[in-house]
Amino acid sequence: MRLRWLLLSVLLFAAALPGFAALSLRVYENALVRRTEAEVSAQAAALAAAAALLWPGAPPVTLPPDADTPPPESSRIDPYAAAITTGIDLRSSVILPDRPAAERPSVPADPAALEAARRIAPAIAETKAATLASIVLLDRDGTMVSGKQIGLSLGMLPEVRAALAGGAQTVLRSNSSYEHGYLLNWLSRATDIRLHHARAITVGGEVVGVVLVSRSPSALFRGMWEDWGKIAFGVGAIFALLVVIAAVLARTIVTPLERLSAATRALAGGRSAWLRRPTMEVREVQGLYTDFTAMAEAIERRGRYLRDFAASLSHEFKTPLAGIRGGIELLQDHAATMREDERVRFLSNMQGDADRLSRLVSRLMELAKADMGKASTGAQSALAPVLARLADAHGGAGFAVEADLPKGLPALAMEEGALETVLATLIENARQSGATRLVVSTRGDGAAVRIALSDNGPGVPEADRIRIFDPFFTSKREAGGTGLGLPIARALVEGCGGELELAEGDGGAQFVLTLPVAGPVTG
Repeated sequence: MRLRWLLLSVLLFAAALPGFAALSLRVYENALVRRTEAEVSAQAAALAAAAALLWPGAPPVTLPPDADTPPPESSRIDPYAAAITTGIDLRSSVILPDRPAAERPSVPADPAALEAARRIAPAIAETKAATLASIVLLDRDGTMVSGKQIGLSLGMLPEVRAALAGGAQTVLRSNSSYEHGYLLNWLSRATDIRLHHARAITVGGEVVGVVLVSRSPSALFRGMWEDWGKIAFGVGAIFALLVVIAAVLARTIVTPLERLSAATRALAGGRSAWLRRPTMEVREVQGLYTDFTAMAEAIERRGRYLRDFAASLSHEFKTPLAGIRGGIELLQDHAATMREDERVRFLSNMQGDADRLSRLVSRLMELAKADMGKASTGAQSALAPVLARLADAHGGAGFAVEADLPKGLPALAMEEGALETVLATLIENARQSGATRLVVSTRGDGAAVRIALSDNGPGVPEADRIRIFDPFFTSKREAGGTGLGLPIARALVEGCGGELELAEGDGGAQFVLTLPVAGPVTG
């Protein structure tokens, strides 16, 4: 994968963690509120059923003849169809104000409801002690018949009116009397609310009263403490995931960069820069390793070339310098007694050595320029006129240059001066080797032109073929050869993206010059 996507994924994950945590808290808190709603609904349903059984005037419960056998339940297609469902949602449910104070009713409380409240009072007391809920029984007009405010009415409450209509309703109300016992309670939206559930008491198909149950939802942090094991597992899983991500980043980015830094220091210190590729890598690091390996190999090749070049250069300069120094010493010691012809011979030898040094320096400057230079953008040249000029200049008695060029030959991506230098070097080498005829032929493949120069000379000895392009290698040193012509020619060709190779020839030498096509077809 790419480094940018890996880093983006990590940053998005880190940025989303607070959101996931907040969302998880909200979902968990909402679940606690709904659990509280289900509990108060179940309490109200149980108390309403018990009150209906104990209500004065309620029809007696008939048992089957066999009292030990419970009556069979009616079959349902969906056994959960009549189950109590929850409908409170902290995100969407309206939170009503605190429950208003009870009012004086216009009529006194129903005696039957008072009697029923007296009968069911022990069950209500046990339920309140176990659940810490507030439970109040109301008569058919909404007047309280249990609790501390018997005789006062709550019939104006919407949840009570809904229950008196034969249903059940749960509402959320503010609880301003709640005292925050923990510093972090402000994070919970449910700390200042209270659930109020009202359910109808039905006797003989008629609503005779209401059970009103109210309770604060389970505190968020208390619930978290109860489920600390699950929460700790989640936190541990997140930290484990972060450790895994850190390990992946370390193996794919940090460790490879550290190895690359160490290899760079080794390369700068002149040591071998061996680089072990990582087992896990992103594309950018992979490309960086590939580029560094190629650079290290190029530096190593260049270093070997410079060492060999320096050794050869030292040898090439040492011989003429030794000749010049020896001539100077002879002239200094024996100039007075030396014959004129001997003096002239020594001076002539010194002049020849000085000329050779001058040629070496000039050719070295040309090699450096060719080796470091690159073809300019848009450079192009036509092969035919260059060959025509060189054939006239180098051809003559005993040596002929023949060109077999097809029509419509494309322009070459090389400066004309550089092309002329390369071809002149190859032609002159053929003439100096004793060839009497040089044939130039071409072949194109659309993207490049292949130029073959074949002569009828003695050819290149097998032992010299691998060294022919080495600097200072020449078989014509006595004739003034410097051994830099072919290295300069190859450097010029490679500078424009071409190739110069020695091919297998029949009898003579054959050099193959491959150059890229630059422009339109020339005549």
